[in-house]
Amino acid sequence: MNALTDIAERHVLVTGGSSGIGLAICRTLTASGWRVLNFDIQPPPEGAPGEFRRVDMGDTVALGAALAEACAQRPLLGLVNNVAAIRPAPIEDTRLADFDLQMNVTTRAALQCAQAVLPAMRAAGVGRIVNITSRAALGKELRSGYAAAKGALNALTRTWALELAPQGITVNAVAPGPIATEAFKAANPADSPRTQRIAQGIPVQRFGEPAEVAHAVDCFMHPMASFITGQVLYVCGGITVGLAG
Repeated sequence: MNALTDIAERHVLVTGGSSGIGLAICRTLTASGWRVLNFDIQPPPEGAPGEFRRVDMGDTVALGAALAEACAQRPLLGLVNNVAAIRPAPIEDTRLADFDLQMNVTTRAALQCAQAVLPAMRAAGVGRIVNITSRAALGKELRSGYAAAKGALNALTRTWALELAPQGITVNAVAPGPIATEAFKAANPADSPRTQRIAQGIPVQRFGEPAEVAHAVDCFMHPMASFITGQVLYVCGGITVGLAG
């Protein structure tokens, strides 16, 4: 089987790559030699690396068309399923439409993307798929839909890893804890007592940075990571220790 190091151009699709963790992933993978294609409903900031395609990841037909076009233009040997939807609510206030949206954008889109890129990976005899899940999959209040979607993505990671390992395709997941994205900081002001309590509950006593999550993704995407598959790596500052077993 071919190794990624034998391939002149390594193309990767990153979903939700216009901001936060997704943007950090695009930057890190570009620095590592990947040619990035970003699917997002919002454009990235000026100067962001790679190619951008506006896609509503919740629209099955639109996503299918975008995937068909992208796969016809280049062999995508990498996939990072980063996009997600979140609608926090207690169980009694969780609307079924919001639950369906979170499952659709986070989990169904990941399956649709994986199905689209597999032919090129199989032809090359090598591929890397990384799913961005969450420590919320272990349980978090007000997250019925989000936790269910991310938990399902963890399960898909293990299932796909078993199916695709003989074909040289690895599938792993990175599950972040509290990460100081712009969206997180807007919802959690640094001087807020609630924000300070969250930070104090993290063993390393700080929030993570998007680049730290991107680093974990980069490790799984590396040509030397061919013997690692089916794993969920928590990038959480230690808050899941004792919870993930």
